[in-house]
Amino acid sequence: MSGGGGTGTGGVDDPIRLAAVDGQSVPRHGLKAVLESNVINHERLPMLEVVCERMVRNFATSMRNLTSDAIEINLDAITSVRFGDFMENVRLPAMFGVFQVKPWESYGVVVVDSALTYNIVDALLGGRGGRVLPPEGRTFTNIESNLVSRVVQMALDDLARAFEEIAPVAMGLERMELSPRFAAIAEPTNAAAVATYTVLMEGRGGTLSVMLPYSTLEPVRDKLLQRFMGEKAGRDRMWAQHMASELYNTQVTVDVVLGEKMMPLREVRGLEVGQTIAFSHRPDDALQIHCGGLLLGRAHIGQRSGNIAIRLVTDISKGYPK
Repeated sequence: MSGGGGTGTGGVDDPIRLAAVDGQSVPRHGLKAVLESNVINHERLPMLEVVCERMVRNFATSMRNLTSDAIEINLDAITSVRFGDFMENVRLPAMFGVFQVKPWESYGVVVVDSALTYNIVDALLGGRGGRVLPPEGRTFTNIESNLVSRVVQMALDDLARAFEEIAPVAMGLERMELSPRFAAIAEPTNAAAVATYTVLMEGRGGTLSVMLPYSTLEPVRDKLLQRFMGEKAGRDRMWAQHMASELYNTQVTVDVVLGEKMMPLREVRGLEVGQTIAFSHRPDDALQIHCGGLLLGRAHIGQRSGNIAIRLVTDISKGYPK
């Protein structure tokens, strides 16, 4: 593909990404540029978007019951990123909640930024409201970590409830970390889906991000690829019933193999009209029944009401090797 001015883009020898070396930009070429590219090209998961939208309602209700404040929660975006890039771009200080999806034996990470952390602590400890600014250079205390972990576990329970239409899951918070290094649950190059939420509590709040590696979602990937239709998780029962009824009325061709014989090409070329080819089958032997080139079973051949007919002597559902 060529652009204006005669310069090509997208070729193997064309620069795709620039790297800084000694303060200068050096183009990277070919396979190395593709492997080190920040662009993640992953298939869209429509039902994952539905799950994240459902979590908004569940989490907002839980936060109102916990804080007795007017809570507003918005889903900002669902993006696909590399795990390492996501963790490196988290603005510190922040809290990292490592959780396990027990039926799938996989992990995810919840990231709570410093603004939301201090405002959650202020709300749970009876603060007067108003936006609480995080102090510069101070890390979180054990009390603050325990209070935030309570909210994170509540968010995970709401996310598990949102997944009920897809599959029954249980998400349990394992630990809270203050450094992204201790929250590493996947290889830096692994792709992950990140849902970012904005949480507002009477004018104060911050952001909460839920990161799920695609390897974690693999057990339900087929269901997440479905399109959302009503409350049936993408499955149209009427269409499935119609398809099943039409399949039963479908006409198929069944072949009855009277016999097979290997012959040299010179004998085949020498065949004449009226010549008899002898097979090893006897008249009372069961013959093979084929459909679409596959062996279905065996049957005896005969006549019924003046028509050629067969009578099955084996069960088709079991299948038989040739």
